[in-house]
This record gives sequence, C-alpha cells and structure tokens, in this order.
Amino acid sequence: MTRPAFELAQIIREYRNSFIANCNPLKHHQRVLNAIEKCRTAALGGHIDQCTDCNHIRISYNSCRNRHCPKCQAVNRERWILQREKDLLPTSYFHVVFTLPQELNSFCLKHPVELYNMLFTSCKETLFVFGNDQKHLGAQMGFIALLHTWGQNLSLHPHLHCIVPGGGFTSDDKWKNARSNGSFLFPVKAMSIVFKNKFMQKLKMFFIEKKMHLEPQLRKTLYNKNWVVYAKQPFLGPEQVIEYLGRYSHKIAISNHRIKSIDGGKVSFSYKDYADANKTKIMSLTANEFLRRFCMHILPPKFMKIRHYGFLANRSKYKLRTHQQNMGLTKQKSNEKAEKSPWKEIAKEKLNFDVEKCPCCKTGKMITIFCFDANAPPATLNFINQLMKRQNKIPLA
Repeated sequence: MTRPAFELAQIIREYRNSFIANCNPLKHHQRVLNAIEKCRTAALGGHIDQCTDCNHIRISYNSCRNRHCPKCQAVNRERWILQREKDLLPTSYFHVVFTLPQELNSFCLKHPVELYNMLFTSCKETLFVFGNDQKHLGAQMGFIALLHTWGQNLSLHPHLHCIVPGGGFTSDDKWKNARSNGSFLFPVKAMSIVFKNKFMQKLKMFFIEKKMHLEPQLRKTLYNKNWVVYAKQPFLGPEQVIEYLGRYSHKIAISNHRIKSIDGGKVSFSYKDYADANKTKIMSLTANEFLRRFCMHILPPKFMKIRHYGFLANRSKYKLRTHQQNMGLTKQKSNEKAEKSPWKEIAKEKLNFDVEKCPCCKTGKMITIFCFDANAPPATLNFINQLMKRQNKIPLA
C-alpha cells in the first residue's frame, strides 16, 4: 500500500493547541492525541540499523502502540487474526450487527463505560436467549463481539459487530447446527425486540443508580422505535471469516489514507454515503471539528472493545481445543498455551515487509548498531546526525 499523503498526526501537530483551547477535551483524549502525534518520531526514541553487506544505514523510530493510532494496528491485527484462525470450526459463520438508537448518543458521550458495557451485555443475553431455546438451537453458543462507535462521517454511531458460529455444543458435548443446517441463524425482528427490552431494563436501572431522571418522552421514543439488528448472509467459509476479521478487528475511526487534504484550517476526507448507493464522497470540516469528532471515538482507558463469549471465551479455550481435536481439526493440546508470534515474522509473512532485509542491496541483513531513548540528549543526537550525514539522510531535529 502506498504511503498516505496526509496523516492524522499532522492534523494534531498543527491544530492541537487550538483544539484544546476551544474544545477543552478530556485528559485521556489529550494523552491519546499526544501519543499519535509523537508516533514514529524522535520524541519516542528508536534505533539505527546497518546492512552487513553494503553498510546501508536506516533509522527507525519507536511506535506509540496506542490502539487509536492509525499507524500502529497492522501487526496487532495480524497477530490477533492468527489466534482467531486457531478457533475456527467447520461450520457456517454469521455476521450480526446490533446498533444503539441515536437518541442515546448523548448518554454514550457522558457515560461511555456504562452504556457500552450495557450494549455488550444486552447483545450477549439476546444471542444466548435464542441459543438456549430448543425452538431455535438448544445449545451453548459462542461469538466474538467488536465495538465500533463511528459512522463514515465520524459521527457517533455505537454498534457491535458480532461473528457468530452457526451452531453450538449441546449438554452432551455434541455439535448442533443452527436451523436449516446452518444457513439461518435467528429471526432478526425477534432479536431486535429482545435486544431492545434487555437494554432498556439495564438503562432504567442505570438511571435509578445514578439518581437521574429518564424523560417520559425519551422513554416512549426508545420503546416505540425499531432497534436495528442486522444479520447478513452466512460467510461462504473460514477464509471469509478471516478476511472480515482483518477488516474490522483493529479498525479505528479514520485511516490516514482517507484524509485527502489539510489546508487553511480545514480537513477534507473521503467517506462512503450508504444513503446514496454507497457512493464515495468528500467531506470538509474545520480542524477543530475534525478533532472533536475523532475524540468522540477514543475509548475510556483499559476498556475492552473486543470480547469473546460462550465456548469462544478464554476460560472455555481448553474445552474448545478438546472439541477441535475430536473433530480432527488441530494437533494443539487442550492445556497447551499458544505461542505469541514474533512481530518480525508477522510483518514478513502477513504484511510482505521483511524488516531484516536491506532495502538498498536487497541481499544483506540489517542489524541494530545503536539505540537511543525518547528525547535523547544533544550529544546522542549529534552522534546520530553525523552518522546519517554519511548517507545524506535527514538529520534529527
């Protein structure tokens, strides 16, 4: 993929002070913006590699590793997908989306932890109600839920993407397919009603605990509204499931490639207009408004945006491995811990980037000859600058 012409970090670098002065963002929002701004710059330190054959020198800056940074998701995404590949079963998979009504957006902004936890729990309970019902399945289900809070134009649009295997394990540990041999999951309209009622029960309890008043008109509107639950057609196979996970698992509100221009205090970015035949359009916002919208999608610290339930939960992993062995799908033992793949190996195999291969002669190996910490002292910077001048590299600021 080509390098993007504009980056989120550039917008933050140029307009952060104005944004903070005018919009007064939360402290943890400011910490995230600061991390993204400094990502892969000398401010975070780095190291210098040299080729064993042609002596080519390359400087690499450290990443911020923030989950909201558009430059730090690739390896984490591929590593997570590799782990999910080990959990696949020979069955159909469904993509189900649960969406909160826009009338709840203001509460999501003020109480994100509570509202998003309600969303996760309500979705889990809804799917398990249908899964445990003999009429629909009558087995223990498992699924993965991924929280997205944004729409294409960076507006607030909280919803859960769920990957649901088309079946479950019965009480005697036998696999049972969903109705129509896994070609149909559960009725969407019925799921929508159950989901709404589950969430509203929790919302009313939340208002009571917080000693807040739920306006009668708002309550009436929420109950009268059809809550959106969308179930797509089943995936064609495990490969489609993995492709989907690759697109959605570590996605953030906006990628650098969608940013088209930064000029005169305005930011223009591309978005897909679902209301107009999925046409790609360009939207322009002031830099302050752009950053305000981006900050709406910064999750609270340590909040888990990807969760596993049922037989896909971590505590049930040993049982899943046993089932897979019985199905002849894996040689990994149920009590054996999966090894974490090295990031260099993932970059080479999944991202087509060999970190150790010399980009100049293409034959030598790049080895680290010098490391420097964040905000390195002048003496260190002078040494690096002298080293880089030998190859006409841009010196450190």
